[in-house]
Parts: sequence; C-alpha cells; structure tokens
Amino acid sequence: MDAPTVVVTERAARRIAEILGGEAAASVLRVAVEGGGCSGFQYRFEVERGSAPDDLLIERAGARVAIDPVSLQYLAGSQIDFADELIGASFRIDNPNATASCGCGTSFAL
Repeated sequence: MDAPTVVVTERAARRIAEILGGEAAASVLRVAVEGGGCSGFQYRFEVERGSAPDDLLIERAGARVAIDPVSLQYLAGSQIDFADELIGASFRIDNPNATASCGCGTSFAL
C-alpha cells in the first residue's frame, strides 16, 4: 500500500519558507489534527525546532512541513494551501476525509 500523501501548494510553500526563514535552521511547520473546534476536530499549525523520526516530512521550495502519524491518518490525501484575501491571510486545508467543516475552515468532522 502506498504511503499516505499530503500536498503543499506552491503558495503555501512560499509562505512557510518565509515564516521559517526567521527561525532556527532545522525548524519545521508542524501541521496536526487535534480534538476540539466547533466540528469535532481542528487543525493546529506550529513552528517547531525539528521533526520526529516517525513524522512525514514534506519539503518544497525551502518549506519544511512535519505531520505526525496520528494526524496523518486524518490528513491523508489533503492539500495545504495559503490564501491571502481581503478578510485575512491563512493556511487552508482541503481535506477529502472531512464530511463537514465550520465556516472559519479550522475545524472539521469525519
């Protein structure tokens, strides 16, 4: 069976590289799924000083994204994008596993 995949778009990679540019050399953007939010699960984005040995590590255009194995189960097949709009700039996850999501796009249900 193929390993689960998560795609980081070019826009997201550029923004992540900008963020990590001001951090320590081995820093990564950790993308995780945790319980909570208005739909049952929520996404968490956090800069960390490195990845764990069992993380999925995605590298693109100077961006480094780490996803732990438990979160990867919920994120498999997802696309991480970055939107800079009049109402604000944020990372967005297009998750094919989500059956519902909230209006703010940060929480989802399975």
